[in-house]
Amino acid sequence: MKRRQFIQTSSLAGAGLLFPNLAFSKAIWGENYPVVRVAKDKRNFSSEAVESAISQFKKKVKNKELSWLFENCFPNTLDTTVFFSEANGTPDTYVITGDIDAMWLRDSSAQVFPYLQFSKDDQNLHKLIAGVIHKQTKFILKDPYANAFYNDDKKISKWKEFDHTDMKDGTHERKWEIDSLCYPIRLAYHFWKETGDTKPFDNNWLQGIKLTLQTFKEQQRKENLGPYKFERTTDWATDGIPMGGYGYPVKPNGLICSMFRPSDDATIWAYLIPSNLFAVVSLRQASEMLSKIKNETKLAQELSALANEVENAINKYGIYNHPEFGKMYAFEVNGFGSYNLMDDANCPSLLGLPYLDAVKENDPIYQNTRKFVWSENNPFFFKGKVAEGIGGPHIGLDMIWPMSLIMKALTTKDKTEIKNCIQILQKTHGGTGFMHESFHKNDSKKFTRSWFAWANTLFGELLWKTFKESPELLS
Repeated sequence: MKRRQFIQTSSLAGAGLLFPNLAFSKAIWGENYPVVRVAKDKRNFSSEAVESAISQFKKKVKNKELSWLFENCFPNTLDTTVFFSEANGTPDTYVITGDIDAMWLRDSSAQVFPYLQFSKDDQNLHKLIAGVIHKQTKFILKDPYANAFYNDDKKISKWKEFDHTDMKDGTHERKWEIDSLCYPIRLAYHFWKETGDTKPFDNNWLQGIKLTLQTFKEQQRKENLGPYKFERTTDWATDGIPMGGYGYPVKPNGLICSMFRPSDDATIWAYLIPSNLFAVVSLRQASEMLSKIKNETKLAQELSALANEVENAINKYGIYNHPEFGKMYAFEVNGFGSYNLMDDANCPSLLGLPYLDAVKENDPIYQNTRKFVWSENNPFFFKGKVAEGIGGPHIGLDMIWPMSLIMKALTTKDKTEIKNCIQILQKTHGGTGFMHESFHKNDSKKFTRSWFAWANTLFGELLWKTFKESPELLS
């Protein structure tokens, strides 16, 4: 993933210049809130159900700035990043991240996930999400170790010049991340549960699940280091893997190696605990689907067995007894007794585990972990003049990711905590009307990525959830 330069902006007009997809207008939606959403005739996709939700929100929420933010952020993925087509009755949906023309398996899943709840009321939206599942299956079959792809199978990535790995044409980046194979399962599972539609789960999808299982087992590295290695000619320490591209040694114990984090930064110790926890729930979801949809009993049992093995290994090797916080999840371990105690804003994170159904919100170990990660004991927790939150090595010190505040609100039932997170997010959009990748703890106008659809849609998911469950918090 390309490295970001800081963007400095002090006006909505500036935001329009920095965000070329916006049809910036002087027209006023409400007092002091210029129209910054893409004009209707320039949107990539429109959902009647999503537009209805926006109308409901605007009508009932009296906080005009939050209504404005919801209208801008929630449909941002549909407005600007999806490219839908259909051939011979099979939907196909390519989803870019925003300012990078490539489809991440993780980001694309997360970007459309909040729309699942509306898909039963909107057949076009239903087909769009089915198209994402088809497209992800195609990419996984191309290379289960890659994290991002192009819509053009023949396109050659600029990274091919610098990356020392088995880079195929049509692949944007080949950073092995466990969550790249977990997110498509999560989307498929909830699509099935929400709609009952099993059409996307054809033989290609079945082969993709088989390949996912194979890849996870390879990266347990019980007998050898496996087929994947990655080195990059770069000055960025977090962009390459040491030790010949295989990473620092780990002791085989049932955990799965992830050479990169969801931030696309290299792991220090390859046993990335939040991603392993995500793998456990994803394997069990895939097992249920294989058993009930495909009648693949043997394969379903293999998936369940691996989930149990990884879960047992996490309980044995992934928990650290902290002198202040007690038993908590480590971020990374190596099986030899080394622990990396931190959290990163990108999800799967330790903070975001309940959002992914990987742990229960009231689990004592999670609660201890939560207290740790939202404290100055976490080296990537930052507290400044305008906000406090979690960042990560990807951008650097003092840069808070809105995603961390969103995840904090999505993983608690504490109404005061939820309201506080929403209020901070409301005041830190840098005057643009959109969420960003990160902003400086002392100045929200110093931010990275003016067009980052995952953060936008996720914020919209939080606002809609709050609107449905505790609308009084939006006043």
